[in-house]
Amino acid sequence: MTTAEDVKQPAGPVEVFRKDYAPVPYDVPKVDLDVVLLSASEARVTTRLTLLPREAAGGARVDGGTPVDASLDKAPAMKIVSVRVDGVALTEGGDKGYTVTPKKLTVPAAALAACAPGAPVVLETVVVINPEANTSLEGLYKSASSFCTQCEAEGFRGIAPMWDRPDVMSTYRVRVEGARATEPVLLSNGNLVDSGDVEGSPGRHFAVWEDPHRKPCYLFALVAGDLGLVEDTFTTKSGRTVVIKVLAQAHNIDRCGHCVESLKHAMRWDEERFGLEYDLDVFHVVAVDDFNMGAMENKSLNVFNSRLVLASPETATDLDYYRIEGVVGHEYFHNWTGNRVTCRDWFQLTLKEGLTVFRDREFTSDRQDRAVKRIEDVAGVRSRQFAEDGGPLAHPIRPDSYRKMDNFYTSTVYEKGAEIITMYQTWLGVDGFRRGMDEYFKRHDGTAVTCDDFRAAMAEAPGNEGLLPAEALAAWYEQAGTPRVTASCSHNAADGTFTLELSQWCPATPGQPNKRPFPVPVRVGLLGPDGVDLPLQLTDKPGEDLGTSTVVTLLEERQSFTFTGIGNARPVPSLLRGWSAPVILTVEGQTDEDLLFLLRHDSDPFNRWEAGQRLARGALLKLYDAAIAGEGGWERHDAATGEAALSAADAVSDALIEGYRATLVDTNLTPAFKADALGIPSAVELIEGGITDADPVALHAARSYLARQLAERLRPELEAQLAACDAAVDPVAPYRFIPADVGVRTLRGALVRLLQRLPEPPTNALVERFTAATNMTDQMACLGALAMTAGPARDAALSSFYDQWKAEPLVVLKWLSVVASSDVAGNTAVVRKLMAGEPPAFSETNPNSCYSLIGGFAASAVNFHSADGSGYEFLADAVLRIDSINGQVASRLVGPLCRFKKYDVGRQGLMRAQLERIAAKKGLTDNVAELVNKSLA
Repeated sequence: MTTAEDVKQPAGPVEVFRKDYAPVPYDVPKVDLDVVLLSASEARVTTRLTLLPREAAGGARVDGGTPVDASLDKAPAMKIVSVRVDGVALTEGGDKGYTVTPKKLTVPAAALAACAPGAPVVLETVVVINPEANTSLEGLYKSASSFCTQCEAEGFRGIAPMWDRPDVMSTYRVRVEGARATEPVLLSNGNLVDSGDVEGSPGRHFAVWEDPHRKPCYLFALVAGDLGLVEDTFTTKSGRTVVIKVLAQAHNIDRCGHCVESLKHAMRWDEERFGLEYDLDVFHVVAVDDFNMGAMENKSLNVFNSRLVLASPETATDLDYYRIEGVVGHEYFHNWTGNRVTCRDWFQLTLKEGLTVFRDREFTSDRQDRAVKRIEDVAGVRSRQFAEDGGPLAHPIRPDSYRKMDNFYTSTVYEKGAEIITMYQTWLGVDGFRRGMDEYFKRHDGTAVTCDDFRAAMAEAPGNEGLLPAEALAAWYEQAGTPRVTASCSHNAADGTFTLELSQWCPATPGQPNKRPFPVPVRVGLLGPDGVDLPLQLTDKPGEDLGTSTVVTLLEERQSFTFTGIGNARPVPSLLRGWSAPVILTVEGQTDEDLLFLLRHDSDPFNRWEAGQRLARGALLKLYDAAIAGEGGWERHDAATGEAALSAADAVSDALIEGYRATLVDTNLTPAFKADALGIPSAVELIEGGITDADPVALHAARSYLARQLAERLRPELEAQLAACDAAVDPVAPYRFIPADVGVRTLRGALVRLLQRLPEPPTNALVERFTAATNMTDQMACLGALAMTAGPARDAALSSFYDQWKAEPLVVLKWLSVVASSDVAGNTAVVRKLMAGEPPAFSETNPNSCYSLIGGFAASAVNFHSADGSGYEFLADAVLRIDSINGQVASRLVGPLCRFKKYDVGRQGLMRAQLERIAAKKGLTDNVAELVNKSLA
């Protein structure tokens, strides 16, 4: 039964505070679900919750046979058919009747009077839901011809009334019923315990799944449809056989092999690195086309976005292969860090996500080039998370409050959270970190816990005592913002000492104007005149051999560390090795000569790369200053005068070019490292590094000019490297996904893109490469390079690629992204046509399609940031359109507008106007409303 309230507009989101946490009044040891799929538009769900009153809840006593109300979460569109307690039907209203509001089903204490300590009752509800109408892709919905679920964070309430929160952990027995013709596959969590035909209903069948491990409802999953299957087995370290089943649409099943192998590698790695074994008889992975996220770790039934399962050399790039391996590992690793031990509340999200991102990074680092993986991870943090920390939506990795939990699946929670976990390992070492993990599982297996519980287990594990600044670590969990660390170095030749003085401060963030010091581990090396690392010894640790690289911890606003035995020659410091903390580091007095020295000699590969990036950042800042100098700024220039202004800055020094050249010709460096070394620092990194009121188009011009200079002045070396790549891995040879080949293809892609920056680029040769390419990696590298410059070659390449791949949805996504992100002038009109279906490549109901086209467009400095505001208007139009379909996707798209305060005054006004237009829209989802209103505050 439902009330008139169910059809009203739901109330706005209520702010939830971490300090107000209280457990629910009932334990729910067991959940029985019966899901009957009657049609695409109708599913009937019967839920039986076994309730045991807790001794106390929120201060209210419930023992002695005096229960309290059971107020369960539900979705507004859900139709309540019946409610029973221990088989007795309840009516709506009255002292013992249930009440229904758009978001709650409440069963009163009087109806639960039979509840007494140790005497459970069973609360049964029957509801009807409409999967086909569920375009939010949360709860139970249709993807193509299949039913599937997504319950994290608060989707289960769209399936059945429940306390939809992670600390309510239950065992689940699930019966799924459907039509054998359209749903031959019926899956849920755990092990299959029964199946067969439905008696009296010809053509219908059922399956019963039982998960013996307690879990919160956000880990519930159901999949039903007509799917193909690839099957394999894995033998655990204890000798058990686990059946691996990967399911996808039948025509895609031949592209699931890499997913299977990645899962087996992840299972073996987790056993070897952390001693963690899989705990059920079967592990399912299901690929679906319509999915808000990348994948979901539901216990034993992982649901994946198709783009993170399906791969073949013709349709997937090396990056796709690596992403699949990493995400498959990530979701599998959640079996312990997220499933067996889960979050007490959603404020602790980084407890499972930051930790599991750390684990998947370690896994992929062991599977590929660890140094290159570290560089790429740091580049991602700097371009995504630093922007988040520097804007109106900044929040700690463990926030204090939220209005819409979906908005906290952020780079801060995931990537910065992983960096905090990396610091644990920096302080504890690999063995100490393993001891801490063992203690964590020993204490908390099968429970829902907090970040504080993790920190305590790490600090108190046997052998770890005194190694971790556990109390000080709270600052990283409680404070937003990116700390700025300044290093001042002095060498005393007379006594052979070297003093490193470190200081820190952190900019104000919303609600946190003043910050206490963060504990910052700084890994230090000192290079002698010959480029060799010096042995290290600290004055406060006399006689202790620290090797040639050690960690000092900055705990206060300012501290000094003095090294002895350095000699009379000034060493060159290599600081923050391996990016040992997520901070912005300034080294006072560091010269270009120092950076070139590090670029040639540093034994730490990250800092070797970082030295080149610092040289490039210095050049870019000079170019940017020249670009905006004078009345009218960059906009007063046409192409010729703009080029002249940049050239007159004389910012691209011979020393910088020599640094790039030395890297290119160094035979000791891998191709993958060289590809990263050719990368130019992102605009976001430059803005977060200190540029205020940024002109994004001028920044783009500065970055483009540096790329042209590199191409012109290094052309012989670039062409020689390209020839060497072709000799090492023939572009038309059979594809192999092995690190050596991947590295060569990665460098080849970087080289063709850079050479295409030449004033007279080798376009004909590039077109030949594009046409001859036999794998998607090389083909996309050529297409991306051709797409940078307007002209017939670009148009022909984009057209032929689309014609070749228009029947392959995942490849079309790549094409959409290339077209949308183009900096060719006037591209906004092209993107509008694509949204209108010309050609029919875009789907507004598919999240991947939205992220590729709309998100891709926001990555274009020239068109998104057009001075006339047309790019901002386009994005606002798109957000409003998508918000009416899927608020979670729309909230992910609106982010670029929310950073408006970072840009020049003119663009700030234009972006603010579009945010205000979005905020004024009636019926805006909570997801978008929260982000827009916070940004405008």
